[in-house]
Amino acid sequence: MYETIQYEVMDGVAVIRMNRPEKFNAFTEQMHKEIISAFKQANKDHNIRSIMLTGAGRAFNAGQDLSDVKGETIDYGGFLRDRYNPMIMQIQQTEKPIIAAVNGVAAGAGMSIALACDIRVASQKASFVNAFVGIGLVPDSGGCYFLPRIVGMGKALELAMTGEKVSAEEAYRIGLVSKVFAPETFEEEAFAYASKLATLPTKAIGLIKRTMYKGMNMNLSETLEYEAFAQEAAGNTRDHKEGIQAFLEKRTPDFTGQ
Repeated sequence: MYETIQYEVMDGVAVIRMNRPEKFNAFTEQMHKEIISAFKQANKDHNIRSIMLTGAGRAFNAGQDLSDVKGETIDYGGFLRDRYNPMIMQIQQTEKPIIAAVNGVAAGAGMSIALACDIRVASQKASFVNAFVGIGLVPDSGGCYFLPRIVGMGKALELAMTGEKVSAEEAYRIGLVSKVFAPETFEEEAFAYASKLATLPTKAIGLIKRTMYKGMNMNLSETLEYEAFAQEAAGNTRDHKEGIQAFLEKRTPDFTGQ
């Protein structure tokens, strides 16, 4: 079904693997389209409760494949609007927990797509490079939106202005990633993390994601009102009723994502 990515479903987790290892999983037009399609597919499938995005081989994603645009005069604004922006928006609009399992280098737009995911975990061999400044460009694909919100404005400006490589350990220290795993067990532990999220109340998680992002651009009064709206929706789910019943019966809840 796909040529530049792999799509596999296991135990309620959709694993989307960028699969151009010989090119360090660098983006092409086809990969953009396939990633969008895969996230849409996972979002529509009620059996999928979480999504893990990772890379094949040694890299997570090295950014744009320059050979894909070789010889072209690039309209950078149009290029982003046509290719990258729809991909980032699809990730943002997917109301299921999304984990970026960063197995190797995440550079340029490859770093940005990791930032667009809800949670990031990294191999000890992983690294992050905000590479745009090295070729006189601005972080794109949501890089200027997500990075300061994740690590704070001062650190975001430092990373964007210097383009310095960030190790997995430093990424953990500054809050860029939530966990760091040994390379030998990385895939197994990252999938276990995604599997744990797949057992949680999926609709509530989707509402949490939507409400928090909206809250970033609203005042307190507006956020309180939206929380009330979201809570009403969450309160009508089967998982909420199951959570209450499990609490009363002093047992672990069996959430179904409904």
